[in-house]
Amino acid sequence: MKNIVTLFLTVTFSISLLANISNQEKKILLKLYKDTNGSQWKVKWDLNAPVSTWYGVRIQDDKVVAITLMNNNLVGKLSVEIADLENLEELNLFKNQLSGEIPQNVGDLKNLKELNLSFNKLTGSIPNSICKIAHLNKMILFMNNLSGELPIQIGVLKELEIISVFNNDLSGQIPVSLYELKNLKCLMLSSNKFSGKISWGISNMDSLESLSLFDNKFEGQIPVNMVKLKNLKNMNISYNSFSGLVPKEMAKLDDFNLTMVNESGIAFQLEVSKGGRGVFAADE
Repeated sequence: MKNIVTLFLTVTFSISLLANISNQEKKILLKLYKDTNGSQWKVKWDLNAPVSTWYGVRIQDDKVVAITLMNNNLVGKLSVEIADLENLEELNLFKNQLSGEIPQNVGDLKNLKELNLSFNKLTGSIPNSICKIAHLNKMILFMNNLSGELPIQIGVLKELEIISVFNNDLSGQIPVSLYELKNLKCLMLSSNKFSGKISWGISNMDSLESLSLFDNKFEGQIPVNMVKLKNLKNMNISYNSFSGLVPKEMAKLDDFNLTMVNESGIAFQLEVSKGGRGVFAADE
């Protein structure tokens, strides 16, 4: 029996090495390697070995379905050709030194579920085409130099569970459509230049567990109906310009901080409603 198991594992491993992606997909991988200074990666690819052995590349049914090269010293820019990997489900290039812009055609990655380009040196805006990736589950772009606004149609991405774009230079108001993301669990917008008011539509985000708006330019009343968000565990809205009273229920959440900043840059503390319901804003 032991010999049979050994033979089975050997055959399985051999078959995996025979995985043969198309020349087009291999060319795209080679361009990624060249454009990001592959010869200086921490873990390099042996370009003479089968693609199935290349570090961070996962192949399924002879198609590249994942590229995971976290903290691997990728230096350079992402070329537009990366979006031609139409079967790609995961692109994780966390903590490298990528520069330039996110390819405008990133929306061509129709099967992408996770996009993680965080902790790089990316500039420019978040491409509107990202709203075409219907099954996107995680959009993780924190700690870059991204600017501009969140894509206005981001609410069409109904499967999104994580939006993490903290520590960038993003601005503008939260798109109305974002409040339609009922599956969103984590919304991290801290340390940007977002402004405007928080819509009372936020109470529709039933799955929300973590909310961080820390260090932006938000203003107005904190929607009292946020107490309906029963899954919300962590909330940091400090160092904005919110006003009014805060319901007791919200003030008890983890990471909740009542410190705000006025127009003169002077810190002040919001008050907690004694009755627990707060004051409903008349201008919602």
